[in-house]
Order: sequence, then C-alpha cells, then structure tokens
Amino acid sequence: MLSGVLNSPQNVPDDMSVFKGPQSPQTPQTGSPITSSPALKREVPVKRRSSSGTAPPLQFVDRFDRLEVHVGETAHLTCVFKGSSPVASCWVYNKKEVVESSKFHIKSSNESSSLVISKALPEDSGRYTIFVRDRKSSAQHTVTLNVIDLPQPPASCPVAHVLSPHSLVLSWSGPSYDGGSAVTEYVVEVCESPSATDQWRELTAQCKSTSLRVTSGLQPQGEYRFRVRACNAVGVSEPSQESQPIRMDNQGEPCDDKPVEYVTVTINTVDKLTDHYNVLEKLGVGKFGQVFRMTHKETGRVCAGKFYKGRRTKEREAARKEIELMNLLHHPKLVQCLAAYDNKAEMVMVMEYVAGGELFERIVDDSYEHTEVSSVGYMRQILEGIQYMHQKNIVHLDLKPENIVCMDRTGIRIKIIDFGLASKLDPNTPLKVMHGTPEFVAPEVINFEAVCPATDMWSIGVICYILLSGESPFQGESDTETLALVTAAQWEFDEESFQDITDMAKDFISSLLSKEVRRRMTCEEALAHSWLAYTSVDNSSNTTKNLSKDKMKKFLTRQKWKKTGKALLALKRMAILSKPEASASLSPVDETEQAMQSLELKLQCKPAFSKTPSDLTVPQGSRAQLSCLITGYPDPEVVWLKDSELLELQEECVKVDYEEDGSCTLTLENVSPHHTGLYSCKATNALGEALCSATVTVEKKDT
Repeated sequence: MLSGVLNSPQNVPDDMSVFKGPQSPQTPQTGSPITSSPALKREVPVKRRSSSGTAPPLQFVDRFDRLEVHVGETAHLTCVFKGSSPVASCWVYNKKEVVESSKFHIKSSNESSSLVISKALPEDSGRYTIFVRDRKSSAQHTVTLNVIDLPQPPASCPVAHVLSPHSLVLSWSGPSYDGGSAVTEYVVEVCESPSATDQWRELTAQCKSTSLRVTSGLQPQGEYRFRVRACNAVGVSEPSQESQPIRMDNQGEPCDDKPVEYVTVTINTVDKLTDHYNVLEKLGVGKFGQVFRMTHKETGRVCAGKFYKGRRTKEREAARKEIELMNLLHHPKLVQCLAAYDNKAEMVMVMEYVAGGELFERIVDDSYEHTEVSSVGYMRQILEGIQYMHQKNIVHLDLKPENIVCMDRTGIRIKIIDFGLASKLDPNTPLKVMHGTPEFVAPEVINFEAVCPATDMWSIGVICYILLSGESPFQGESDTETLALVTAAQWEFDEESFQDITDMAKDFISSLLSKEVRRRMTCEEALAHSWLAYTSVDNSSNTTKNLSKDKMKKFLTRQKWKKTGKALLALKRMAILSKPEASASLSPVDETEQAMQSLELKLQCKPAFSKTPSDLTVPQGSRAQLSCLITGYPDPEVVWLKDSELLELQEECVKVDYEEDGSCTLTLENVSPHHTGLYSCKATNALGEALCSATVTVEKKDT
C-alpha cells in the first residue's frame, strides 16, 4: 500500500504524523512562491482524516444478476453503487480484466459502471464480475450474460421402429448446442418417398421429448422419410438429417425372452460386409469410427455395424482384441458380437442392435417415471453384467452412462456396450492404463497405478450418484480440475439433490467411491448390499417418489456439448443454468487479488481541492471558519499556514477538523487583529501536494 510511504513515529495519535514542509510551494491564486521559513523546516504535527467509521461501506444499489440478449444485439451491463468518493471499478471476464476495445466499451463514474458489449455472440456468454473500491472498503458483484440463438439441428437423424402397418416409434438425439436457451419442444416432419418433389409436412410441432409414437397419418405399404427440428425461446432450428426411407410393412419385432444364442465369432477375411448386410442410417460416431444400423439380407435381422476408421496395424489389432474379448462375454446384460469382417478397405464388427437408446436419455423422457426403486433395478442389472466380466478376469475400464443402453423403448432391460478399452487381467503382470473419461475414471488410473476389478466399481459408484441426483460428483470446470478432484477423492452428497434419497442408497455409493481400492465393494458385495437386497427396496414414499429430472437433463446437455467440441459453451451454459445465488459467489482468490491491485492503482491520485475557502471579514471577538474539501488517494495529510508560517495548533483558539469525507475546517475562536492574514491549507501524499488560500480580515471594535 502506497499510503504507508508517509511514515509516522510510534506513540503518535492516529490523526497526527510528522511532516517536513517542502520547499517553495505555489499558491493557486497568484502562483508566487511562499517564502520558506525556519518554522516549516522543523518537524511539525499534521492532521489526518478522522477514522470515526461512520461512513457506510461501499455497496451496490438496485443490482441485477442476469441479462439475456439475442445474438447480434448489444448487451448493456450496468451496476450502480454507493460509496465514498473517489470510487474505482473494473470488470473481469474469464479471469482477465476487460479493457476498452471495438467489442467492449466501458463507462465508469463514482456512482456507476457500464460495460457495453456490441454485437453479442454465444462466445460472449458467461459471468462478468465488477469489482469496486473506495478509500475504505471494496465490493464485487457478478452479472451472468446469456446470449441466445436458434438451437442447432438435432444431432442425429430420426431412427424408426415400425410397430404395425399404421404406426411406428421415432427416436433421435437432441441438438449438440441448444443456442443458449433450453429446447422446449421438437417439430417432427414427414415426406412420402419416393417423390418427385420433397414435400414435407408436420406430424407434430409439440413433441416434448426425443421420441414420438406415430399412430396416424401413415398408410400401409407406404414409404416415408422423417426429419426433426428443435425449438427454443428464439425460434426453430434447421432440420436434422433425413432418416432412411421407412416402409410400413413390418408388423413389429416381437419381444421375446428366449435364451440368446451366443456366437463365437471368427473374423471373415474373404467376403465383404455388403455381401451379407444392407447398411442403413448412421447411429453415432466415436473415437474408433462410426456406427450404422444394418439389416441382414437373408433373415432381415436388424444389427449395428461398428466401422473402424483406422487402417493401421495398431488400430486393427485393437479391433481384433475387442472381438476376442467379446467371444468370452456371453451374458444377457452384455451386448453381443455377431460377426466381423476384415478387408483391406475396412474393418467392421457386426453387433447386436440395442434399440432403446442410452439409459439416461430414456430416464429424462417426460413419459418415464424415475424413482429410487427403478434405479435399484438398473444398478442390479449393471452389476450382474460386470460381475460376469470380473469372473472372467476382464475389466471394462470405460463404464459411463452412454455405455448403458436400453434394449427397447418400453421395457426396463439394459445392456452394457463398448468393450474397446476392456482388458483381460494377468495376475503376473500388473496392468496400468492412461485412458478413460475424466468424470468416471478411478484415482488409480490417473495416478498410473495398477488397475483391477475395483477400478470398474468406482465408475459404477459415479454412475449411481448421477442416476439418483442428476449431478456428477467430480465434474470440474476443466478436465484438469475434474482429474484433480478424482485424485483427491473429494466429493459429498449435495443436500438438495439427495434430500429424497434413502440412507441405504448413500451408503451404497459411499462404499464404492472410496479412494482406497481395498475398501471398495466387489460386485458380489454390492449385489448383497441392503439397498439391492430387496426386489423393490420398500414401499415408502421416499423410494417410490418421482425424482427430479432437471439436473439429469443439464448433465446430458453438457455431455453432448463436450462430445461435439462445444465444451467452452457448455461450461458457460452450465454457469447460466446454475442456481441464482451462485452468481454472487466470490471469484477465485487470485482473480480478486489482481482486481484489487488494479483498483488500488486506479484510485491513486495526487491531492486536489474540490472546494476552496472564501475570503472572510469578521468582527473582533467573533469566530472565523475556513472550509475546504480535499480529494486524493492515499489520503492526503494536511497542515495549515498563516502568512507562509506554520499555524500552531496548540493554541486554544485554533482548531482544525479533518473529516472522513475529506472536508477540512480551520476554526479561529475569539479572533483579534493579530489573526488577520493569508491562511493556506496544504494537502500532501506520496504522489504530490496541493495548496489553497483565503484571507481573513479582523475588524477592530470601536472604542
């Protein structure tokens, strides 16, 4: 602090310090030098502002927390505050101080500060924190800006499941980015195919979820294509990709519970995939390549084709390893490999088609009842599948919600998919890996320690936590922060999110999310846990109460954005979707310190007089008062002079009051002719000094 530059000796009162008068100060009225005198060269007491503490702390007035504008509009962020002049302010965004530019315009005063953002873009969304500071106190406030636009089209084309010659079920994925405003509904459109012209018509404009059962408007033997648009508060998106032509001649695929006929797959290096299968619409994209829906040309069986993008030896070996492992994983809760093709042009694994979509996507459907009881059923199935893998000494190593899928759109059966990172453990050779998804990997993976079946159990604990609360226990604002939280095993049960969850469920999760590998439950222990020991837990209102899906929807939205390169927008959007009170939370310490240092520099100024005393003529024996108002930071110290000589304050008739607001008053009591003269107030701080003067004339009384 520069205010400490003016040193004070010990045992001097708070409003007094030692001052050595400078040489030849100038008077503002004449500019002529005041003759230096011996009185000014000696050490003299000076006045400091009183520290009564009566001045109210700096505070914001009529503050607002959020602002929403459309793309291309101008955003005005204005905050009004009240404090002791002068007040300095600065805006911080993305941990950096906002500076004047063609994009950002700042206008600040002692009472308010405005940040104007021209032609706002989605990238401008986020939290803008204003820091303000006066002489005695500081304050900060955060305004969340949300720049909204049309949503992107749904991320996938609709997939149809024909139920009868008159009806089918359509399902699709939501948009990769919702435009900054939540998707409220979907418009589903249909076009007869083949057709000379594409004449699209609406099936519905009010679909609330990512699936639709169509029971009218379709003709037997008719062939149709479908597409979907997303809607938010701004408007309607462009259409999604079109579906493959769908013929209404399928009576529906019967749902039977016959034992699955498991196949030991041998890689076909002679035939082409297209010799045996029809390749239809794309279902998804992953690091390995792409997945397409297919049908077997002879049997008509629907399958999924996993097309590997790599032609390099390393990538082909990874595919062969996955096929070899899947030949060992014949269990109803694990997706099955049906065939494999390896040609020079491509390598394809033909998989069992699981039509129900991701489990978490199913849960957030408006027509689905999500309870703690239903969650028990899903967790039991996951554990049964992983138990079988562990009995084969195989670990999955990539358990996460998107790898848990529903077998159909109506039932509650699930399967575990994607064994691309799975490995068979060798008791003689510890396995260490450095892959996985940050939110779901166990601490030993990050620390590059040996993995084991307990590594999967940690991931199951994270899945269960999200399933019941809709929140991710280790999600940070970056992968680095997330990994740090996982490594430290720092997590807790959010009171609001778990208020309707039983203690048995919390104990189940706690027994899995243990940093110590040996303390985590095995699959056998988890299946025997009291939470899973009953068919339906109990019939209490807690376990049968519908759980909120709002946080689950936000979790899924964030996952989609991250997958499609929208991670930055996702993080900003999550901040906007967070609790209102979170917007007023303190910024990181380093950010606050940097802002305070900037404001300290902005506040600093040399002394000045915003009000100067006027010349006085007073009768003998009366009171004379000269008042001025002093500004400057650090707080200036004051001395009064009479005719260039230091005014001795020890005299009973001389009094100086220097108040917290900067007002300084010289009072002369019971004046006599010898008080006539030029009185000067001199204010000094480390940056400079200022001087103002006025003449006092004392008229003699008539004798």
